[in-house]
Amino acid sequence: MENNYKKLLVTILIASVLVSSVFGAAMGFWAGSLANGRLKNLWGVISGGQGKVITVTEESAVISAVDKVAPAVVSIIVTKDLPKIEQYYSNPFGSEFFREFFGQDFNDLFGQQAVPQYRQNGTEKTEIGGGTGFIVSADGYIITNRHVVLDQAAEYTVLMNDEAKYPAKVLARDALNDLAVLKIEKDNLPTVELGDSANLKVGQSVIAIGNALGEFRNTVSTGVISGLARSVTAGGAGIGNEQLINVIQTDASINPGNSGGPLLNIAGQVIGINTAMAQGAQNIGFAIPINEVKSTIESVQKNGRIVRPWLGVRYVIINKAIADANKLSVDYGAIIVRGQNRTDLAVIPGSPADKAGLVENDIILEINPSGGSGQAGQKITEENLLANLVVKFKPGDEITLRVMHQGKEKIVKVKLEEMK
Repeated sequence: MENNYKKLLVTILIASVLVSSVFGAAMGFWAGSLANGRLKNLWGVISGGQGKVITVTEESAVISAVDKVAPAVVSIIVTKDLPKIEQYYSNPFGSEFFREFFGQDFNDLFGQQAVPQYRQNGTEKTEIGGGTGFIVSADGYIITNRHVVLDQAAEYTVLMNDEAKYPAKVLARDALNDLAVLKIEKDNLPTVELGDSANLKVGQSVIAIGNALGEFRNTVSTGVISGLARSVTAGGAGIGNEQLINVIQTDASINPGNSGGPLLNIAGQVIGINTAMAQGAQNIGFAIPINEVKSTIESVQKNGRIVRPWLGVRYVIINKAIADANKLSVDYGAIIVRGQNRTDLAVIPGSPADKAGLVENDIILEINPSGGSGQAGQKITEENLLANLVVKFKPGDEITLRVMHQGKEKIVKVKLEEMK
């Protein structure tokens, strides 16, 4: 019995050593494969595949979105005829006059001191800037920022993803939304798909593509929507300052040169136009919602220009702080006021607002208040700006305004006209 027990013990010990050796060898092979990049082949063998790399869902979506949109993203090159300056040397003491008046010795002593001078020798085309755009129609309509193509004396060239170049004509510059529409003479072009910016969510993944620093074409950055309905003042050298309202804030990197490029959702649809970044901050950029661009595109394609309705008032949006400070009876609405200059009248003479009888200090509370139509009106608030509501209509449309005039409410009908 004792001998059998010893034999069993030895057998168990030998089996343990063999199992440990096999397991250790397998783990060593696995670790070695991982270290030198052969893990995908091992996985292919185990899974019955051919060494296929597994990509996580989000990475696949980003790669797919970029592949889909990149061919329709273009670089915009800005060139201008600038004076060509050349250097030459003049010798103020080497002339015949000094030789005759002071003698040859004076000329020999001072005549060798040539002085550098500069003069213009014609002009030359010089690249002075650049930006990004994207193609919205197969026949060559391109969207970018107004500040990218601000210089009306400059020439613009569109550089395609395949290195082809085409001269571009600026059809429209929209100062209200920092938008511009360009056209190149080319058919069957790749286009982007326009998405819907009405139901964006903070935290939603986004992708920015652009000509970063005017040098690195189709640079891709990813991030999320950091905020919605922001109002910012954007500006730069030579373009002054402009107020951007209702813009998207994102932490996807937007660098100089990205201006005019698309901001995409994870499905590769354009939901915004990259337009500005915050100086002195990290990853705070802004994009114009695409829904505010669609009517501009349609207008230019149909009319060759931007056709926009006009009310004709200057105003300040009322909030609780303004209402309390001025003892107003309402804490919302747009109060019609003068500008800082004497010529900045509250109501523009001859405008639709003037014809309808609106005056300074009237407060526009609501557009198309509920009534016979049974549709809810649109209150004027900081989140629901008067300009954003008016632009949804067309020239010739008649709108109804609920107005506070000298402490009493009244209804005013206004027929909108085209902004000139």
